[in-house]
Amino acid sequence: MLMATTDHLSEYKISKTLGLVRGSSIRAKHLGRDIGAGLKSLVGGELRGYSELLVESREEALNRMIEAAEKLNADAIVGIRFSSSQIMSGAAEMLVYGTAVKIEK
Repeated sequence: MLMATTDHLSEYKISKTLGLVRGSSIRAKHLGRDIGAGLKSLVGGELRGYSELLVESREEALNRMIEAAEKLNADAIVGIRFSSSQIMSGAAEMLVYGTAVKIEK
């Protein structure tokens, strides 16, 4: 599956727009990570537990978007955007969306 944050692919022509596809993942903080992050915030530096959580969530959301595009028999997804938001205290959503398209050389 070809993917781009741009609205076009330089070596391809979009022959058909299939529609919006999206994927999301909602993850909650682990109490151990929360305590560690609180201590780390006192001295500064990267919060590795949270970084790992975001990477996992982003990959899961991306895979779900790809699955949605495959169901439409898409060749590519263009205009990809990522968004995150806090759902409730201790839980966040990672959302990825784009436009599924058919392409030709």
